Amino acid sequence: MAKKITRSDEKKSIYGLEVNGPVFFTSVIFIIISIGLTIIFEKQAQKAFSTIQNAVAENADWFFILCINLFLVFLVYLAVGRYGKLRIGGSNAKPEFKTLSWFAMLFSAGMGIGLLFFGVAEPVQHLMSPPTAEPNTVAAAQEAMNFTFLHWGFHAWGVYALVGLSLAYFTYSRGLPLTIRSIFYPFLGDKIHGWIGDVIDIFAVLATLFGLATSLGFGVQQIASGLNHVFGIPDGMLTQVLLIAGITVIATTSVVLGVDKGVRILSEWNMRIAVLLLVLALILGPTLFIFRSFIQNTGSYFFNFLQISTWIETYEGSSWQNNWTVFYWGWWIGWSPFVGMFIARISKGRTIREFILGVLLVPALVTFFWMSSFGSVAIQQALSGDMTIVNAVQDDVATALFVFFQDYPFSMIINVVAVILIAGFFITSSDSGSLVIDSLTSGGKIEAPVGQRIFWAVTEGTVAAVLLIGGGLEALQTATIVTGLPFAVILIIMCYSLYKGLKEDYDKMQKKKTQKQMDDYEDVVKEIVQRRNKTQ
Repeated sequence: MAKKITRSDEKKSIYGLEVNGPVFFTSVIFIIISIGLTIIFEKQAQKAFSTIQNAVAENADWFFILCINLFLVFLVYLAVGRYGKLRIGGSNAKPEFKTLSWFAMLFSAGMGIGLLFFGVAEPVQHLMSPPTAEPNTVAAAQEAMNFTFLHWGFHAWGVYALVGLSLAYFTYSRGLPLTIRSIFYPFLGDKIHGWIGDVIDIFAVLATLFGLATSLGFGVQQIASGLNHVFGIPDGMLTQVLLIAGITVIATTSVVLGVDKGVRILSEWNMRIAVLLLVLALILGPTLFIFRSFIQNTGSYFFNFLQISTWIETYEGSSWQNNWTVFYWGWWIGWSPFVGMFIARISKGRTIREFILGVLLVPALVTFFWMSSFGSVAIQQALSGDMTIVNAVQDDVATALFVFFQDYPFSMIINVVAVILIAGFFITSSDSGSLVIDSLTSGGKIEAPVGQRIFWAVTEGTVAAVLLIGGGLEALQTATIVTGLPFAVILIIMCYSLYKGLKEDYDKMQKKKTQKQMDDYEDVVKEIVQRRNKTQ
């Protein structure tokens, strides 16, 4: 068992701030320098990062694909094996949040916004430019849905589940701080509380902040496009900056209220609105076709699972995956410190089996039905000869969702709901991300002072606005994806650390169980002997 580390051991009061000084101040300095250099040398930075990303995709595609499959196999092994009965936080720990609230927060922080942005666009893009099939054919349609499910299904959530489970276990079961450094305790021991641990957490802070800031910047572009499409509001720079300001204000309020009163409530409302949008698409759209496509798409995905999840274009000599599958694997891995830490924060009291099945199955199945309800219908429209949605995707991916609904009854109302939902998902991503960064920079403190939460929420919005105005969003987004390669190695180490920790706890639990049985047996024997002595 690792040494019990309390939060006060990690916390340091500096200038009235309860922070880990080296992580907090170094991160702030690096953020300022990185933004300045990215804006000044935007074109050079974009070119350099793109070159690195292409080199990574071309030479390490096999490594990404191998790792992402190994992570999934490892999680399934833990879920169905003997370690599945272990409970995060100890045998007496109870879940902090109800199951539905837990699912809502998982989905909102994980990839809710991505489904809105790519739910229509990605299947259509694959239809027109499939990996192997002839474009715009039935074969291309099925291939499009297979790979869309691959990119957004079990493998993506597997990365989040691995990081989330590891952090939750070492935090709540081993008493270590809620930071990325804690995962390395089996290797580094108490050295994680020194400069090596600081470097690890600084890396996680930068990846989280820049990943969130770039996503926030690109996200407001979709919201602005939606407002322009629905209401004719100009979607220029002023509108986008005002949207960032508004989202930041609401996210900051949520951060101040905390997870239970802020993030949880917003996440639950997001899920209610998402369900409303899905029901509207289901009822007002081709209902029977959606159910049929969901069943067929899911069956085809499982039937082709091994083939498409291990396909590396070895014999084709093409590079389709560089822009899609490898891109996604790098993106999910690059985002895993943020999403994994947030999932860990809300998962105390769950068993290992409940955690893994909950994080893998439920979000993935909801994603499959969502993609079938939007992507399959868009594909059907394209196959029938209606190229409206195809043209929209090719012209501006950000408007694809709104063009998709334009021929539906009550299209104005549906698009308003969609805009609200997009904003809601961005707000929950922003506030949960701010809480994660605050935890990293405060030495693992789960409930940091309000002032520090406000600082990071405002910083995140400011970085997004500055990059949007000055340029550099694409450069930093590419940089975030590039970090996926070194972090994939960290995840491999994480698998071993988690397995070692779970094995130790399971062996101790079995030892206690055996000892209790022996003690009970001895008590029974003593009682029998005492009765025999009395009768004699």
